Amino acid sequence: MSEHAHKHLPRNRVHGFSLIELMIVIAIVSLLATLAVGGYRTYLLRASRTDARLALLAIQAAQEKYFLQNNAYAQDIATVVAAPPAGLGISLTSGGVTNSGKYTISFTSATATTYTVQAVATGTQAKDTPACLTFTINEQGARTPADSTGCWR
Repeated sequence: MSEHAHKHLPRNRVHGFSLIELMIVIAIVSLLATLAVGGYRTYLLRASRTDARLALLAIQAAQEKYFLQNNAYAQDIATVVAAPPAGLGISLTSGGVTNSGKYTISFTSATATTYTVQAVATGTQAKDTPACLTFTINEQGARTPADSTGCWR
């Protein structure tokens, strides 16, 4: 082999990543995962509000039917979960907990002609936005929190 041909032979090159490159990639992936998990948790909390809204709206609709038949509103959770015609037939536990276990439904006031029902966040749902921890609705359809909070959407 000539001396000139020897100069053009490929040199031994190291292949792979340096430790610093690997650490930079791990740091970037960790940062992205942290942001994604936080956003996903917020999404789950917002989506779970549906349990409270659906339960309260179902109670409101069933209360109107019950009132037409009995000339009075149901006034306790036992009547809410009892099957019609004796009750409203709303799917809750006997303690007034939604099927997902994220909200507890109760009456804050009730008479034969008025009622206010509330849904209070429990368990992991209690980490939701403070304005969206308690929902209420009454016989007039008045709801809290206000629609401007975005909790009822």
